[in-house]
Amino acid sequence: MTDVHGAELAVTVIGPDRTGIVADVAEALATLGANLTDSTMTRLRGHFAMTLICTAPASATEVEHALLPLSADGQLLVTVRDVGGDEAAHNGGLPYLLSVHGADRLGIVAAVTRVVAEAGGNVTDLSTRLVGPLYLLVAEVDLPEGVPGELAKRLAHVAEELGVEVNLRPAGADVL
Repeated sequence: MTDVHGAELAVTVIGPDRTGIVADVAEALATLGANLTDSTMTRLRGHFAMTLICTAPASATEVEHALLPLSADGQLLVTVRDVGGDEAAHNGGLPYLLSVHGADRLGIVAAVTRVVAEAGGNVTDLSTRLVGPLYLLVAEVDLPEGVPGELAKRLAHVAEELGVEVNLRPAGADVL
């Protein structure tokens, strides 16, 4: 789908980390006239992962073809998908910051995010780290008005079951 503003596309790049991946992707997209609107990238134990949204005066197939040289050696997997700019998935909730830390154990992410989802919350960003035996989860969540108080109680119960500490607080502008 292309229009006056171009197609809104999601681009993902994953594979072993190496110097220059971000520059290579950004240059290829700039050459096509694509504008990066949202992006995130990280390195996970030596593996590179990036997802970005861009608007491009080209189709997903054309953009994927332009990025093909990045995956020519078989190391990187690059995909492009038309996302159509549909904002309907945004729940319009209030932004909160959720943090969890404690001894690592199976099921922390599943248990905590299930409680958030059951309360009508939407996880908009999530990062985890394991440092020795310490597990840290930090998430940005959008919550419906009136939900945070009850959710904090439910999270405290889950935290007790998991043997971790949970903190839920409004996200300030400095966080977002």
